[in-house]
Amino acid sequence: MSVVAPSFEAERPKNPVLRLEGVSKIYGSGAARKIALDAATLEIHPATVTALVGHSGSGKSTLLNIAGGLEQATSGTVILAGEVLSRLGARQLTALRARAVSYVFQEYNLIRTMTVLENVCLPLELAGTGAKQARQRAGEVLEQVGTAQHRAKFPDQLSGGEQQRVAIARAIADHRPLLLADEPTGALDSANGERVVELLKGIAATGVACVIATHNKDVTRAADRIVQMRDGKITAGAA
Repeated sequence: MSVVAPSFEAERPKNPVLRLEGVSKIYGSGAARKIALDAATLEIHPATVTALVGHSGSGKSTLLNIAGGLEQATSGTVILAGEVLSRLGARQLTALRARAVSYVFQEYNLIRTMTVLENVCLPLELAGTGAKQARQRAGEVLEQVGTAQHRAKFPDQLSGGEQQRVAIARAIADHRPLLLADEPTGALDSANGERVVELLKGIAATGVACVIATHNKDVTRAADRIVQMRDGKITAGAA
């Protein structure tokens, strides 16, 4: 089954969607002190796929969490969609994430008690979209990722590859400019992994900035830029 890239036209701003300036994250103190991210500087532009590569513990997931406002940096500046995250209150940060960032995780994070269609509708409805319009949009993106025939099924009735494509449909349903993916192909076989890579590349072509933490060589080959990380530092590819 071929995977069709989403048909919507996202805005294509000239400025970076995301900028990290000397960003560090430190956990603990004293003997337990750990530098998870060390003075990272990085710009992410629209319509690109950036692959974050490095061994486990290199800081990839921490960078994604801070970039998306899920964790607060210890020092440095994070600018997301033109907003300096450290200047935002909790409500403002939540609202910014809701309009600017989509997440795709290795574990899919689908709600098991909701159907495929309901899972994709959920973020739309939480953002204020009416139920009828949300169902229409959800049906469109499920068609685009090749899983529309499963709309009435529950996640546990799908294969891993199908669940991941549903998770991506949920992520792209409301046109957010930044997509963060943490090992999105890690639990998939090679064929399904290739389908997900193709889909993410198609999403970027519409103007979305995709940042993918990965060990998958297919992802790195498809990426516009490869950012290498080691011991919390960006060692190559930041420019």
